[in-house]
This record gives sequence, C-alpha cells and structure tokens, in this order.
Amino acid sequence: MARTSVEPNADIITFRIPPALKTAFAEIARQEAKPVGELLRELIRERVAQKERREFEAEARRECLEINAAARDPHSDEAVVMRELDANFDEFARDLAASEAEADAKRSRKWK
Repeated sequence: MARTSVEPNADIITFRIPPALKTAFAEIARQEAKPVGELLRELIRERVAQKERREFEAEARRECLEINAAARDPHSDEAVVMRELDANFDEFARDLAASEAEADAKRSRKWK
C-alpha cells in the first residue's frame, strides 16, 4: 500500500466512532487503495474548501446586491456602466443580426 507523506508539524486528532462506521470507512479506504488517515485528510480538505466556497459565494452575492442597489440611482457610476454595457450589447446584437441576414442572403443566392 502506498504511503503518503504527512505534513511535518501536523496535529493528531483522536475521536470516537461506532465500530460499524469504522469498518465501513476502512473498506472504502481499502477499495480506493488509500490509508484511512489520508482519506480522512481528503475529507477534511474537501469540507474546508466547501466552506470557503460558500463564504466566497455569499460575499459575491452581497457585493452584487450592493452594486445592484447602487445602480438604481441613475447618477451613480454603476448606472453609467450599466448603460454603457446595454449600449454595447445592443450594438453587438444589431451587428450579429446583420451578419446572419447577410449569410442567409448568400445561402439563398447560392441555391437559386
């Protein structure tokens, strides 16, 4: 069985679990060809990453709501940026529609 390295100053955690749960977890570790300790470290890392991701998403949502509220003021910088974006998207949509119409016209001329 492959040994994985543990960080040099890693702490040791001791806890109790029911024997059936320990057996089931050990079977998972065996099937994945990993030491139980490594599998536990992976689970802990995943849980910490999930928490960090949820915190990041919550902060991003908070900032979006704040910016959205600011954009409701027509004189705010956010509102100015939104108007510029809308104008750019409108221009892009017109250009795209024109190029699609041109391509359709070329295809129809080709088959006449």
